Amino acid sequence: MLDMDVRDRIDLNGMKVFPFRSPSELLAYVDQHKGILVAVNAEKVTKATDETRAIVNNNIGYADGAGVVVAMHKKGKPEAVRIAGCDLWLDIIRESYKEKTFYLIGGKQEVIDDTIAKLKEEFEGINILGYRNGYIKTDEEREALIKDIADKKPDVVYVAMGSPIQEFLMADMMKVHPAIYQGLGGSFDVYTGRVKRAPLWWQKHNVEFLYRFLKQPQRYRREYYRLKFLAWMIRGKFK
Repeated sequence: MLDMDVRDRIDLNGMKVFPFRSPSELLAYVDQHKGILVAVNAEKVTKATDETRAIVNNNIGYADGAGVVVAMHKKGKPEAVRIAGCDLWLDIIRESYKEKTFYLIGGKQEVIDDTIAKLKEEFEGINILGYRNGYIKTDEEREALIKDIADKKPDVVYVAMGSPIQEFLMADMMKVHPAIYQGLGGSFDVYTGRVKRAPLWWQKHNVEFLYRFLKQPQRYRREYYRLKFLAWMIRGKFK
């Protein structure tokens, strides 16, 4: 029986995050608990609102940022590790595609089309109940999507639309159909080769964010939140 429970979570600016010790521990937890998997990083912690805190605290927040892992270590969880969301969604598929059903949302039409084609090639027999692009332009489109989820009842739903839009959408879907949900940001672009991920050395040393910044300096505005998070740690906010 898995020994991780909600009492083990670490509070970071009001966000309660699970200190999973390995990806396999997270997978075992997800196998027993339906909910929204939320990748928590420095930006999400420092930008937290009552709405985003509620989604994380009522679901499954996990550390997808090196700074969050360091903060967990400082708060007495030295075995906590970073789990990359862009790996996790494929790990879930790899572990369960022969038994579970899937629904995917996000990206441009050509990106989601290529994602579905590659998944079907890589995981022969995968049961994808539905998919669509991430450009939901009207309330009617949004409501139709939520109804489709309620009608088709997939076991796993992936939403790649960026935060916090994807979290709000998943929360509304969860109300009509409890399942495993995961927000993926730009993971479909990585999976289909449109965006190159950091080499393994950068990943293993928890500096993947720095590689992305060097490759995309236009991300500099987002680095403000990483610096703010660092300042909080230096000032002892995460003791």
